[in-house]
Amino acid sequence: MKLFEKTLSEMLRENTKRFPNKEFIIYADRDLRFTYSQFDKRVDRLAKGLMAIGVNKGDHVGIWANNVPDWLTFMFATARIGAVLVTVNTQYKSHELEYLVKQSDLTTLCLVDGFRDNNYIDIVNELIPELKSAQRGKLVSEKFPYLKNVVFIGQEKYRGMFNTSELILLGEHIDDSKITEREKTLSPYDVVNMQYTSGTTGFPKGVMLTHHNILNNGFYIGEAQKFTENEIVCLPVPLFHCFGCVLGIMAIITHAATVVMLEDFNPLLVLASVQKEKCTALYGVPTMFISELNHPMFNMFNLSSLRTGIMAGSPCPMEVMKQVIDKMHCKDITIAYGLTETSPVMTQTTTTDPIEARVSTVGKELPFIEVKVLDPDGNECPPDVPGEMCCKGYNIMKGYYKMPDETKNVIDKNGFLHSGDLGVKTEDGYFKITGRIKDMIIRGGENVYPREVEEFLYNMKEIKDIQVVGVEDKKYGEEVAAFIILHEGATLTKEDVRDFCTGKISKYKIPKYAFFVKEYPLTASGKIQKYKLREIAKELKEQEEQV
Repeated sequence: MKLFEKTLSEMLRENTKRFPNKEFIIYADRDLRFTYSQFDKRVDRLAKGLMAIGVNKGDHVGIWANNVPDWLTFMFATARIGAVLVTVNTQYKSHELEYLVKQSDLTTLCLVDGFRDNNYIDIVNELIPELKSAQRGKLVSEKFPYLKNVVFIGQEKYRGMFNTSELILLGEHIDDSKITEREKTLSPYDVVNMQYTSGTTGFPKGVMLTHHNILNNGFYIGEAQKFTENEIVCLPVPLFHCFGCVLGIMAIITHAATVVMLEDFNPLLVLASVQKEKCTALYGVPTMFISELNHPMFNMFNLSSLRTGIMAGSPCPMEVMKQVIDKMHCKDITIAYGLTETSPVMTQTTTTDPIEARVSTVGKELPFIEVKVLDPDGNECPPDVPGEMCCKGYNIMKGYYKMPDETKNVIDKNGFLHSGDLGVKTEDGYFKITGRIKDMIIRGGENVYPREVEEFLYNMKEIKDIQVVGVEDKKYGEEVAAFIILHEGATLTKEDVRDFCTGKISKYKIPKYAFFVKEYPLTASGKIQKYKLREIAKELKEQEEQV
């Protein structure tokens, strides 16, 4: 086993040479297909088009789009010319976009017309009033001094913007030698991708990731699933997130496999795509798998082609894992854990791990990565003693863009990146995540790990999904609150939940509050926003006390 010393472009060219007629990208809902050769040619043309409008090596190119077919063309085209692709959260509004464009020093912004109730064209025209009167490629913006180009991903024409077709046409008139010359100057250790963290503390930070970071991480993520070039992977998660573009695309490209894309998550389309293309792997966050399993048409689909996949992004309930294995035929499903700053995976279960380990842990560290559970003094915790999950290896980010102090705060003097997540290492070397340091509930001096309470309450047959958070309390500092989604037709009361816990778990862990809800507040990538649940819990608690 070894680490790759390649760029994304070199990896794509190698696959194209070996498997020119093999399908790389499929959109099953519209029967749109690209072989490796077709995709590579389109990447070449778009890369030359970007060069034609002045995109240079090291320039930051933003992409604000859901999983449209050309998202990946832009990803590989920017990589091919040494530009840095800056991924923009599809749910961003005007204020967040303004911050990102300024902080990242974007020179080019590529966007679709909008996503759900978000009109990107209106937002961009409002933020950049000069766009409507600017000559394309010669934008001078008072707010964004670095920004020179805006590109519409699609056929439509908008004032001041290039569109994809025009860039590809421009690229066709440029000699291939220009690309070859540019590629010779690239290093696997160049930054190729910049993703903004959710900004749980302070402002969002741009995580700088290199070819070396994400290609190698993707390769070993695929190895944990026993990937071969015959894999057909259904990928319904957003590409702007590491789950999509690394766990998904980098695992696929390093194994010369095939990806079945979905433009937006839809449980019915996922099930139909898996059946139609005979997918062997399925990815998703737990909420996605839950909605697929509970879809009223679930039993109409043949999912027997499935073998493996990844459930990640938030803690994976044991009951859901068991159903995915039994009902969706994913006997080799894996769980991956990490964060954007670690490219992102540091630990993962494998297809050969015992079933108990695969449903109750996040596996062991990937090859060439060192993971330790450290106490507040930086000492390694003994087995089964909780501490902070920390990581060191090839996968550590280059740093936060223009934030050296924040970078130093998260990477210690020994080179370990501190995750902010609480975990334990078992006697046999598996890691378990017990919660975020900030998610941990401290009730009357006792530590309560939300995950433990969640797993216990999953044993109630009425409960479909559950999230546990802390809510402020004058007497104990914090109390335990449970947000519960019930199975259709099921009924429960707060008293039922407390009665179920009594005598089975410590009194201080029993939820004082139980709130029954239809859904959870989610990020664009499907992660549950626990900080919002804490805010809602505070409001609901106050309402209860006033009654």
